[in-house]
Amino acid sequence: MATDYILFIHGVNTREQQAQPSYANDLIKLLDRAIASHAPTLNPKYIPLYWGDTLFDEQQKRLDKFRASSQWKRLWFRNFRSTQLMQFIGDATLYINRHVGAKVVEELARQIEVNLPSQPQPDDRLHIVGHSWGTVILFDILFAGRWDLPNVPGGDRVRTIRQRIFGVAPERERGIRLASIHTLGSPIALFNLIDLVPDATTGLGDTYDIAKNLQELLQTLYRERRQQPLPWYNFIHPSDPFAWTLKEVMQEVVGSGLVEIEDVITRDTDFTDLLMLPFRQTPVSLLINGGDAHASYWRCRDVVQKMSSAIASNRVKQCAIA
Repeated sequence: MATDYILFIHGVNTREQQAQPSYANDLIKLLDRAIASHAPTLNPKYIPLYWGDTLFDEQQKRLDKFRASSQWKRLWFRNFRSTQLMQFIGDATLYINRHVGAKVVEELARQIEVNLPSQPQPDDRLHIVGHSWGTVILFDILFAGRWDLPNVPGGDRVRTIRQRIFGVAPERERGIRLASIHTLGSPIALFNLIDLVPDATTGLGDTYDIAKNLQELLQTLYRERRQQPLPWYNFIHPSDPFAWTLKEVMQEVVGSGLVEIEDVITRDTDFTDLLMLPFRQTPVSLLINGGDAHASYWRCRDVVQKMSSAIASNRVKQCAIA
């Protein structure tokens, strides 16, 4: 029986605690119920990857040094600095370091080896769900040239991950075919990973650039899907400061025919959202509601509806063109 593998990767929690291994539980329960309603014959397998404690020790060492400063207590927004800001920027800068980032790669490779088959069935499908900084991490692992350099820490494990996904270099004919992408509160458009200009003297792009390998994956999938573009939903809560639109940025990089991107503004509201409406363009809303908004996707009705519909309808389309 064909399997739809739904792969989750979390970002920073942006609250007082780091992300926990159970981060996707609410969304998985809602998705499972919705998929069963849309397409009861589907066989979904949910795979929530977890890297949240990999960088914790390194981040905590730096935070302890900040707090040891005689001037620390004079700073404003100390809680914001040591939670949302430190977790987001700290995880980003630590991961970019090759030796520290290799620890994340090792942990993700171990989990992917256990959960994604090396010899999938021909009609198995993969759906990627990336939250926040986790989106950047996964796309960096799959497409950035920095992992192809000789003797780079983590390079062998990156190749292990890439072999599990069809169309990803260097062994493009191996792995599970990607059927949809869903990004939640993602800042990937802000990072110079998908829009770098090649060096004028060497003609080579930066090793962090993912554009070339991503475009080649999309071209491979486009041929396999018989000129059907890959669906990509980019979910944005209006008060999430880490979420950015993606459609125009990505179209400039890979064109508009290979991938069908939709920026989706989520509409779930509670009392806090309504209370913040008069302050939505001020720092007050950012400090009070920003972290909650960034975590809201895991229980959002709009995310569940779009994602479950895409997974179910994509399976029907794939069966029709197979």
